[in-house]
Formats: sequence, structure tokens, C-alpha cells
Amino acid sequence: MARETDPKKRVVITGMGLCSVFGNDYPTYYDKLLAGQSGVAPIDRFDTIDFPTKFAAQIRNFDSEGYIDKKNDRRLDDCLRYALVSGNKALEDAGLDSTAIENMDKQRVGVLVGSGMGGLTVFQDGVKALVEKGPKKITPFFIPYAITNMGGAMLAIEKGFMGPNYSISTACATANYAFHAAANHIRNGDADIMLAGGSEAPIIPVGLGGFVACRALSQNNDDPEGASRPWDKARDGFVMGEGAGVLVMESLESARKRGARIHAEYLGGAITCDAHHMTDPRADGLGVSTCIELSIKDAGITVSDINYINAHATSTLVGDVAEVNAIRKVFKDVSNVKMNATKSMIGHCLGAAGGMEAIACIMAIKTGFLHPTLNQKDQEPIVDGIDTCANEKKAHKVTAAISNSFGFGGHNSCVIFGPFEE
Repeated sequence: MARETDPKKRVVITGMGLCSVFGNDYPTYYDKLLAGQSGVAPIDRFDTIDFPTKFAAQIRNFDSEGYIDKKNDRRLDDCLRYALVSGNKALEDAGLDSTAIENMDKQRVGVLVGSGMGGLTVFQDGVKALVEKGPKKITPFFIPYAITNMGGAMLAIEKGFMGPNYSISTACATANYAFHAAANHIRNGDADIMLAGGSEAPIIPVGLGGFVACRALSQNNDDPEGASRPWDKARDGFVMGEGAGVLVMESLESARKRGARIHAEYLGGAITCDAHHMTDPRADGLGVSTCIELSIKDAGITVSDINYINAHATSTLVGDVAEVNAIRKVFKDVSNVKMNATKSMIGHCLGAAGGMEAIACIMAIKTGFLHPTLNQKDQEPIVDGIDTCANEKKAHKVTAAISNSFGFGGHNSCVIFGPFEE
């Protein structure tokens, strides 16, 4: 399968927007990643005295001014706030201001912004109201603001976008699934522009407590910044993060017509299922290796064209090794491939992770630098021979970048980005 040449079917990235522990603009976000800055710190949003894990990559002083009206802002779950701000910022970055939107065919614009867990705070508060005060005290916004599709729906309502609009929820693979589906809508002629990504706001008592119960989190409370350590022998679980990452994905034909700036090209992607276990990956990595192979086929390139992997790499004992096993199965020669782990600095943002890591991939393509993987002191032998950008950024001209995201339930996803070339 050769690379796509039809401008109607080539998918380019014309806008990026995010909300992160490093702020709400992607240049600052990537600068801090390149500097090797950790966003992990003790949680101060609620009392963690009863929790064995007391830290996360928590967003502080979030500012939605200019993007959400104050009355609505007070009601919204943070998951929706992050989705609305990052979606609007992506549209701004794409040059799609109110005038441009007013003059476009809004039936050709869709939104596909998902979430792994949805409005968790609204859900937690609704249950508390029911138990403590009875059903009459449940807010009428409980259901609308808790369901996972409302972020994308609110963006469409706000802008009048009438194209494909739904939510995907595949746990920590959500954003990549959204990119894959959005690109296919463009390729199939369903839309010219798709706003796609993921949003998550899980750092609340029920979210932290749930992952503690799964025994998935690091308990390195003495050194929060050193807790997220993918591939390091001392890793003891992942670190929770939060935020949103949204891309404006557009047909090349549409981007050319409106003279849009193009950040990068979406080359292809794939999704598979491990069909193995609710939370653990297959040890042989078959589901992941198949997903990588299918994404390369969809992109119309070869394995040797890929020289950068943004790994899922959550800092869990089983998952980190299983992913590298799969990578080695596909990439017979890893000497020319560099790999890093964004989660070592921003934690695991769950349904938003793929969105925030896609932006890291695109910024690597644009800047020619890969961010470091922090906290690499004693690496597992499985990564021997792979340049993991251990503790320092690397200059690297990216020819094609693959971003991996995997979720509970065995959901695997890989998306590939490359420099845009006419």
C-alpha cells in the first residue's frame, strides 16, 4: 500500500490545542518537556491523608477566561472545561475564528472528543447528594455533565458544527481512537475538518481511590518527581495526570483552499484488541505488535521510515516490558529508532494521554528535538540498544513518528505522523 496522494484523502494537522499541567499553550508545554521539567507534585486539591498515593500531575490555577462564560464555568466538570478550552484553542491555532467558521460549510465539520471516565467530579458530587440529602437534591446537570459525549457536543453546539459527532471511550487509548476515526471520516468523504482528541479530569478522591484499589499507582511519596520512571527497574506504578489534547484534522484539499498553516501530516493509524485481560496486557505483545504493523500498512510506509516512537510507557511493571517486546517484534533493527516517554513528566492523562502525546510528536517534528525520558537510573535490559532519550533531550530529524496508546480492556491504538511534504 503506497502513501495517499489524493488531496481529498490526505489528512493534515492544521491546529493544536491543549490543557496541561504546564499550562494551556503547546509551545510552553513542549518547552517544559524539552527542559525535562516534572509536573508531578503532592496533591493539594483534597486531603490525601487516607490514601497510600498522595501525589499526581495536577493542573493548578486553570484559566478558562475567554473560552467559557462564568455562569457555565461554575457548573461544568473539569473534564468538560478542559475539552472546551483545548478545542477552542485548536480552532484558533488553525485560523478558524468566528468569521471563518461563519463562512464555512458547517455540515462538513465534525467533532470527536472522547474521555475515558467522563465527568467524574459531577458523578461523585451527584452520588454524595443522593446519599446525604436524597434524590431531590441531585442537580439537573448531573447526567448531561457526566456523560463522555458532552464535551464534543458542547463544542458543536457552540460553533454550529453539524458533521460527524460522537464520543469514543476506550480508557487510556481514547484520544488515539478518536484520531483514527476522525481521519477515516475525512478519507471517506464524510467531513473536510474534524476536531479530535481526548479530555480527562480524574484527580479527585474517587478517581485516586479507584486506581489505588487497582494497585496501579506509584506510592513513591518521598520523591513525587521521581515516581514516573518508565523502563526503570525501580518503577512501582503510574502517576495520575489530567488535561486535554485536541487536533484540527483536515483534508489537504480543504487546508489548501483556505491557505491554512500545516503543522504535520497524519499518515495512518490502527486499532486492535488484546482479547486477554481487563487490565493486564498480553505478555507476548501480539495485540500491540499487530497494531503497529497495521498502522504502518495504513500509512503506506515501511518500518524503516519510522525513526521516533512516543511510547505508551506508563511506568508499570508489566506494561512497559510488554510494549517494548512488541516494538522489538516489529522493529528488527532498533539502532536508528529513538523512543521517549512523555508520561515521565506529565503523568498518565488517561483518555487525554494520546492527545497530549500526539502534540509532543508533532512538536518533535517541527522543532527537531525529542524531549527526555526522566528518572532513568537503572533501565530494564529489554531497552538495551534503544535510545530512550534517557534524562536528556536529543536533536533528531523525525521522518515519521508513531504514538502508542493502550487502555484497560486490551484496547490498542497506534497513530503515525510525519512532516508535511507537498
